Amino acid sequence: MPRLRLAMAQTNPIVGDRAHNATRLLELAEDAYSQGAQVFLTGELALTGYPIEDLALRNNFLALSRDAVAHFAHELAARGLGDMAVILGHPDGPIEHDDSATTLHQPARAHNCASVLSHGAVVATYAKHHLPNYAVFDEFRTFIPGTEGLIVRAGGTDLGIVICEDLWRSDGPIESLGTYPLGALLVPNASPFERDKDEIRAPLVTMRAREMNTHVAYVNLVGGQDDLVFDGDSMIVDPQGNRLAWGRRFQEDLILVDLELPESDIGAALPPRTHRCEVTVREPGQSPLAPRERPTDDDTAILWEALVTGTRDYVTKNGFPSVILGLSGGIDSAVCATIAADALGASKVYGVSLPSVHSSDHSVGDAEELARIQGISYRVEPIGDVVAVLDAQLGLTGLAAENVQARARAIILMALSNQEGHLVLTTGNKSELAVGYSTIYGDSVGGYAPIKDVPKTLVWELARWRNALSTQRGETPPIPENSIEKPPSAELRPGQTDQDSLPDYDVLDAILELLVVQGLDRPQIVSRGFDSDLVENIVGLVSRAEWKRRQGAIGPRISSVAFGRDRRLPITSRLTAFPPSR
Repeated sequence: MPRLRLAMAQTNPIVGDRAHNATRLLELAEDAYSQGAQVFLTGELALTGYPIEDLALRNNFLALSRDAVAHFAHELAARGLGDMAVILGHPDGPIEHDDSATTLHQPARAHNCASVLSHGAVVATYAKHHLPNYAVFDEFRTFIPGTEGLIVRAGGTDLGIVICEDLWRSDGPIESLGTYPLGALLVPNASPFERDKDEIRAPLVTMRAREMNTHVAYVNLVGGQDDLVFDGDSMIVDPQGNRLAWGRRFQEDLILVDLELPESDIGAALPPRTHRCEVTVREPGQSPLAPRERPTDDDTAILWEALVTGTRDYVTKNGFPSVILGLSGGIDSAVCATIAADALGASKVYGVSLPSVHSSDHSVGDAEELARIQGISYRVEPIGDVVAVLDAQLGLTGLAAENVQARARAIILMALSNQEGHLVLTTGNKSELAVGYSTIYGDSVGGYAPIKDVPKTLVWELARWRNALSTQRGETPPIPENSIEKPPSAELRPGQTDQDSLPDYDVLDAILELLVVQGLDRPQIVSRGFDSDLVENIVGLVSRAEWKRRQGAIGPRISSVAFGRDRRLPITSRLTAFPPSR
């Protein structure tokens, strides 16, 4: 029975930066080769990053990507790695098409591919069959589905290749390859993180390994790309459903495993529309491989790392030198500042206290304490004089007078951003964004929202977890206890608390989970035991706040339905979603 030494490269690509991505892949390929790897597998579109969205519609982008694949193959051989088969994820095109009316409905001209590179050449290419067109995915817009399967004979065993969504569907290539005696199935992926994703992903890989009676090698990307976060968590599962290897979460990784695989069946008939290529690879390495550690399954720790990863990569990949945010002394800004400090280091985080005449002494004190503990830059910029001028000039009262305070803070933060080059972080949470409990062009101002997809109750949970982590490490907890325990307030009028306008967050978040994430309607939510009038009010608030959310900053997606790509509703609509309550 042949032994195959397989390497999987779990990388953090930058979309469009082929040179950077190729350099990193080559570094890992050399590392894998030095450890005796025979086959080197990358993630989905690892050469260009994922998703490339409408870049896939540009002929020049695709032509340059194709050239980069050929150059990568040549470079592997030039470095003496030609006898290690490399399966590289990349887009391929352009495909010739006419500019008739049909292109209006189907502008895609490229394939989402994995190519086999050997001895300096591209010897075979597989194109993804099933193009996801749901949730955050829009591949039907940007790619054309493949129609042929591919089996690679290497090291005396046969390896099938499918890409991401192909594994999730039981028809197409999975159905075809299921009848063939594969040694292993290689699966490049770009599978975004969401809470509890591993409760779906790992069982799927296990099910396919058992059904197909083969090893499944599943490699995923890591890192942040706009509002998406990729968690890695790559895996290899044997035909009995045992997980043999884990990739690190939210970190680049090189996973090497020795697999005892069945010998190629020379007489086995190929599945329909499937071709086979044979590549010559070196003998497997003999040096023992280091054991792999199983990553944590602590849900809160995983969520924190997702937020940190998304924030870090958005800031660094877009070239911002630092971030700035308003520090109110409250829980939301405290958690955002801590995420930023963990992501970038305290020296790149700038906090600003922006007290008004309604700000409490403890709020200013809590902000100062947080900055002192974490070692982030801190300054105080009172807004009283700015607000007084506007109040006097415009005669503002009530809500208008409250909102002008938030907008005065926004003016100062954006002025400092322009002057000093920081990216402004906005600190709103998912609960507030859902019901419109924010001031547009005020506390909603900013270029990135670290807790945009985090409900208020989860904000508190994350804060307590992060403080407990520091305590376990023998460090001072980064978030002042008073910021966690005091009633939340925007402090725009005397004695104000959030619950003057909103129900308790435990109740609000439970209703929002049913409405936004699970997609239930008012009667279904009421049937779960919630007050009918309360549900009607919240449904109305969520609907009316769509125009605010559409103008808001992006932030890391951690749920199965975040505001943005997942949930697309019209701003202008007179649909009656539910009958009057009475």
